[in-house]
Amino acid sequence: MPEEKATRGASRYDAVIATLVGFCALCVSAYTAWVQRQQVRAAVWPILEYQTSNAPDIHFTVANKGVGPAIIKNVIIRVDDQPMKNWAEVLEKLLGPGKHPGSESDISGHVFAPGESLTIMTPRKDDGNAFTFDKADPLWVKLNKGRDRVTVEISYSSTLGECWTLRGGPGPGIITEIRRCPTPSAISFQQ
Repeated sequence: MPEEKATRGASRYDAVIATLVGFCALCVSAYTAWVQRQQVRAAVWPILEYQTSNAPDIHFTVANKGVGPAIIKNVIIRVDDQPMKNWAEVLEKLLGPGKHPGSESDISGHVFAPGESLTIMTPRKDDGNAFTFDKADPLWVKLNKGRDRVTVEISYSSTLGECWTLRGGPGPGIITEIRRCPTPSAISFQQ
């Protein structure tokens, strides 16, 4: 009988040790998977940046400073906190009524490669030339002041489906991670 009790005790001890080793292996495996996910996430993380400049001409740009592609899901461009539908509305709000030409690039649905920069708008004079630095030109002065009234809200995702929103305007932009990218709405920019 004493041998049987010792055998049962040893079997229980072996079972507890095996369970503990199995649990530790499960924890190590889960941690390794989490670390690998974080590494993949970092390897495809897009970071969008919005800028406006007056040198050598007045223009608005969006660039991907991250290491992965940025898939644009929704864009809202505002002037004085009022959403605009297109660049014609933006220029009319900045310069007043009338037709104001410009060179523009569609941003909605665009996929920004890592390191890619895109000039999304360059206002132009009636002769087709860009507004280069000229403090004597009243339209240049108006546009130069007005470009700081333009703000953007760009929602984008990585190839893993994680979403962020860039809120940019005068000064540095703010990037916020969000649970889900919003779908285009009535106030979404149409270009």
